[in-house]
Amino acid sequence: MFDLVTSIARIIDMMSSEVGRHHMQVAYWVYQLGDALNFSDDEKFEFVVAAALHDIGAFSLKERMAILEFEDTRPGEHARAGSFILAGFKPFSSIARLVKYHHTPWRNGEGAFHNGDSVPIGSHLIHLADRVAVKISHKEPVLSQIQGICKAISAQEGEMFVPEHVDALLKIAKREYVWLDATSDSLVTILKRLIRSQTREFSMDQMVDFSRLICRLIDFKSKFTAAHSSGVAAVAVALARMNGFTYNEHRIIEIAAYLHDVGKLAIPSEILEKQDKLTDTEQFVMHSHVYYTYQMLEPFEMLMPLSDWASFHQERLNGTGYPFGLDASDLPDGARIMAVADVFTALTEDRPYRKGMDTQSAMKVLKSMVEKGELDNDQVEMVFAHSETLNDIRNLAQKEAISEYNSFQTKLNHQL
Repeated sequence: MFDLVTSIARIIDMMSSEVGRHHMQVAYWVYQLGDALNFSDDEKFEFVVAAALHDIGAFSLKERMAILEFEDTRPGEHARAGSFILAGFKPFSSIARLVKYHHTPWRNGEGAFHNGDSVPIGSHLIHLADRVAVKISHKEPVLSQIQGICKAISAQEGEMFVPEHVDALLKIAKREYVWLDATSDSLVTILKRLIRSQTREFSMDQMVDFSRLICRLIDFKSKFTAAHSSGVAAVAVALARMNGFTYNEHRIIEIAAYLHDVGKLAIPSEILEKQDKLTDTEQFVMHSHVYYTYQMLEPFEMLMPLSDWASFHQERLNGTGYPFGLDASDLPDGARIMAVADVFTALTEDRPYRKGMDTQSAMKVLKSMVEKGELDNDQVEMVFAHSETLNDIRNLAQKEAISEYNSFQTKLNHQL
């Protein structure tokens, strides 16, 4: 769980170099605070996971930059969005509550509740850890900043932060190593060492559910692609069955399809939602998302060949794809299925700014790509033979995803 969560956090933080290692820094500070306040190992683990995911509801670069200000101008909006998404995964139900309230000010005890709902004490810990992290500047030595950061935090004791939590911070702040840890390039390794006794593993079924959660996180970044990954997953699994894949391979390709665009978490929604032609710079940013997908998935050897199947969906058999420029000799069947499922879904799905192609027109495009040596002929022939069935499967899956997206937006707007 920790490895997957930190991989997601690192991808999200790649949205801007100014963000740095924000999620990991907050996770580190909340661990140190929880340890100083004698919380249990289980509680500290949950605090760390929640902190590593606390800003996942901030989809745009504008939102990410706003919450890096010490005084957030729109506190709670991204927290609610992240909480709604996390709550859809049962093992993260308590983590979703921690995220939901992580910008709730203490207000001399009034912050123990919000609109009649009790606020977890861990949310207040994450709030403090978050504000410490945003006060750290990368432009000067961290040890020279300790006094100023402690002064800024102390000035908000009682009003913004729980007094006991501030006392714990001031005690921790005397140890220079914690500041050096927090700004270290090895921060993930340091955190993993701190929580090594709290290993928690996902079953295959939980991994599918977790990947579906991340799929929602990816797709909900933009109304233009609010159901894309769900459609790709439905088509890819259907093609895998037609290809005689085993049950376990079905599960892996389903996970791969849900996560094939996970690198888009590093792409600002301003680019994802742009209807005009992308500039060259924006196009380069978009191309990078596949590489980030590979970076996130490649370390998980137990899930192989998940990484190849998910990360090679923009590669082409004739070597003209990206980001690795692979050719037919490098692309396994799973990756070939993913590429065809991705193109077929993109062509036939509706977007807010245009209607999806009918299956006949979509098949002409796929055939053209086969003729150019880009897509696997066997997989395209399979799509051709079952095009109406596959289109119905895609359509049903995407209708369900759109319904979830609309429900998400309704919940979010209702609580603003």
